[in-house]
Order: sequence, then C-alpha cells, then structure tokens
Amino acid sequence: MDTNRFGWYTIATKGSIKMKSDYTTVTEVSGDEVSQEQIQRLCNRYYWAEQYCAGKDVLEVACGSGQAFGLLQRVSKTFEAGDTSEELLAVAKRHYGERVNVQKIDAHQMPFGDRSKEVILCFEAIYYLEDVAKFLGECRRILRPGGLLLIASANKDLYDFNPSPYSHTYFGVVEMRDLFSRFGFGTEFFGDTPLQDLSIRQRILRPIKKLVVQLSLVPKSMSGKKMLKRLVFGNLVPMPAEITDETCPRIDPDPISSDVPNTSHKVIFCKATLTSP
Repeated sequence: MDTNRFGWYTIATKGSIKMKSDYTTVTEVSGDEVSQEQIQRLCNRYYWAEQYCAGKDVLEVACGSGQAFGLLQRVSKTFEAGDTSEELLAVAKRHYGERVNVQKIDAHQMPFGDRSKEVILCFEAIYYLEDVAKFLGECRRILRPGGLLLIASANKDLYDFNPSPYSHTYFGVVEMRDLFSRFGFGTEFFGDTPLQDLSIRQRILRPIKKLVVQLSLVPKSMSGKKMLKRLVFGNLVPMPAEITDETCPRIDPDPISSDVPNTSHKVIFCKATLTSP
C-alpha cells in the first residue's frame, strides 16, 4: 500500500496478474450481522441524497444489493441502478422484483445516453474503480448541465484508516476537489460520523486498530470481520434488506472545508455539480 505524490491512497498490486474481484466478500447484504453504527452510516448517506434526488432522473452506480432502492425510487422522477457484481444484483432482484430497473453496469462505460440523467450516486465505491478519470468522463457525458454527482467515501486521511480489499485508489477532500474540477465539477464537501461522537470503547481501540492495520492483521474473512466488529462495537444486528425513513434517526452531515485534509469524520460526502459540460 502506498500514498503517491498527489496524496491519493493507492493499493499496490503484485506483478501484472489481474484477478476477478468478488465483492460479495466485502459487502454486507440483508441478514448479515453488522454494527448499529454501520446501519446508521448507510441511512445517513441516503437520507442526505434524498433532497437532491427529489423529482429528478436518478442513477445509482455500484449499487451493491440496493438497500435504498425503495427510498430513492419513491422521491425520484425516474430511478435506475446497476453494479458489476451479478451476485449482489441477484440479491437486490430477489427483494425488489420488478419494482426497480436494475442491470449490470460497468461504471467506466455506462449504457445511458448523453445528458440523460440529473443525478448520479456512487456510494462507498469510487475506490473500487480502476479508472476514476474514465468514470468521471462518463458522468460528465451522461449528466445534464447543472447535474449532480453524489459521492460517499471512507475517509483515507484518518490515522487509523483501513483500506478495503479490491480497492484501488482512495481520495481525500483535497484530492477529490482537484480531480473533479478537471472534469468540470464544482464541489461541496460534508463530513459524516464525527470522531468526537465515537464511543469510549472505539476511542480506546483506535491506536490498536492502527497497529493491526500496519501489521496487516485485519481479518479478510466475513467471520473474522464479525469477530472484530463485536470487539469494537459490541452486539451486532442484522443488515436490513431495505431501509426506510424510519430505519434510523436523521443526522445531517457537517459542512467541511476542502482546503485541508479532514481528520474529524469517518466518512466524506461530496456534492459535485456539473458546471462545464
């Protein structure tokens, strides 16, 4: 793992061997045991997005198993979603049936016409994309003038940050601002899950987590991750198949600056507005 000269957190690869990523091993689906904080973070990002999707033509890219499809479809004018993982899409289709138009989508080459969407969501997935520049070029093509690209991403600027398997490059607020501006997007940033609100147990364990990450001792299996989550968060709860307005309390994100790296929130939200098609 390495941080390059632009400040991007890039995951090193061995040689030129390219293996298929199995995102089911890093994505919790309905019924999986997760922390209550994880469900709250899931709700936070979609509750935040609702206001921008209301009455719009909306696309969610890298949608996973789609816990927020019903929520977004209810407020959107039109709503479509897609992912590269057929396994995760199958989970979504089993739950939603014909309620939502879901299809396999490569974020680097999306099957949508020019200026056909007003809002694109990419939540907790931009770091899995091999070529983020190509994805942004596609978003610029598909969005109408003034359209929005909404991003939620783990904050790589925390000292105990732990990159996900299969990830490629993480961007902090400064790098995201600069990169997005190259593609005609103006950006606003928000912070979710403030560190000051963490439990005493989490605060005590942060230095230990940093050491575990540095020594590459973080469990890779789902069972190992559950054991670690129980240590950090205590009791776990089932991941819902679908979130609603009542699933969690509504917690608004904090506006944050993009002039300096953010070290006060677990998650970064970016509202990117297409100003120069």
